[in-house]
Amino acid sequence: QVHLAESGGGLVQAGGSLRLSCAASGSIFSIDVLGWYRQAPGKQRESVARIIRSSGRTNYADSVKGRFTISRDNAKNTVDLQMNSLKSEDTAVYYCNAQTTAANYWGQGTQVTVSS
Repeated sequence: QVHLAESGGGLVQAGGSLRLSCAASGSIFSIDVLGWYRQAPGKQRESVARIIRSSGRTNYADSVKGRFTISRDNAKNTVDLQMNSLKSEDTAVYYCNAQTTAANYWGQGTQVTVSS
């Protein structure tokens, strides 16, 4: 079992920045990939950024490339998402995700609202 707890959401003006953090606990050793997803009202949940826990290799949704940066700290068991140059279309609930070979785990979500 893996437990994920997000923090750092909030309200920000367009062009501003926010940093989301996710703390993982439980069977950390079993995690292969960590990621951030988001879900806007009336839309499907989508992948924003993912990072391979062992190598640090990353990938991003085209919509956030150059603006968002995902990073992990294996010593602290955290994964962060630095979001810069935020746009109104980034408004969503952001979820932390951990993938193992056996299961997919989700945090409770944190709201990010970007005002134009």
